[in-house]
Amino acid sequence: MEQDLTAARNLLRKTRDEMLTRANVVAVGAGYKFTGGEKTSTLSIVCSVTKKIPASELSSRDMVPETLDNIPTDVFESGRLRALQSPTERFRPAPGGVSIGHHEITAGTLGCLVKKNGEMVILSNNHVLANSNDAQVGDPILQPGPYDGGRFPNDHIADLTQFVPITFTESPSDCPTARTVADLLNTISNILGSDARLQVIREQVTDNLVDAAIARPIRVEDVSNEILEIGTIGGTTQGELGMAVKKSGRTTGFTTGEILQVDVSANVQYGQNQIARFTDQLMAGPMSQGGDSGSAVLDENNQLVGLLFAGSDQSTIINRIENVFSTLGVTV
Repeated sequence: MEQDLTAARNLLRKTRDEMLTRANVVAVGAGYKFTGGEKTSTLSIVCSVTKKIPASELSSRDMVPETLDNIPTDVFESGRLRALQSPTERFRPAPGGVSIGHHEITAGTLGCLVKKNGEMVILSNNHVLANSNDAQVGDPILQPGPYDGGRFPNDHIADLTQFVPITFTESPSDCPTARTVADLLNTISNILGSDARLQVIREQVTDNLVDAAIARPIRVEDVSNEILEIGTIGGTTQGELGMAVKKSGRTTGFTTGEILQVDVSANVQYGQNQIARFTDQLMAGPMSQGGDSGSAVLDENNQLVGLLFAGSDQSTIINRIENVFSTLGVTV
């Protein structure tokens, strides 16, 4: 099995960019194939799509082949992946799993406490603590988040300390001239019987590894080193295919799931017009909803596996904790 997984991972590195340009494909990863709604033991390249469309309605270029280099594929209807942000009480001290947010957002989840240069700080997502790059270091962080009644200065619990900028990529171009030219060429292509189609996009930029940020508590006694309904963290570990995981989040509370795909590359929607591509992600099943962003994801031994940041009604996308820690320079 390890040999098959290695082969699938190597293939993903070669094919992910091309697969993500196909119509409706929002993520690709390595996982087990599902047949008749049941998980099989067959390792496959899983293509997550916004909606399954009959083959007769797809061009040959947009069809997901049955195999890639002799590795089976599977098509999973995940819906559109979106950054999860959007109920909850005021907690003092505030543990992981409760409502928190930058003073100009709705609300997300306080993930857990970590250490930066020996100092205790709050870990969550960029889009929760830093308003998707629009914040400034030093901005006030509220608990609960504004959507849940948090107000400055009474609920001011921390100040934004650091965030990893999110690079937005490959959103459709709004240039009318480019769109007109593309439409004309597509019409000619259609007349000539070709399935090829042009799409005008903005210049692609750097992929993302994490949606992460930290904030320094105003008073250390106002935060707790535990996670609601889970307890204290027992270290960190690497997320693996088939691993049982759990989280405590602002919206859905304590939920459990399983890592269904690894090495996931996904196009994640932020608001109406921004798309960010993330690579080296973990994908679990439906264990989250809007507002759970920032939740710490742990294994059965309470070891940190990742940081939840996006998903759909059918899936949950998780940053690997090792990538979060290395980019922010933090430790347990």
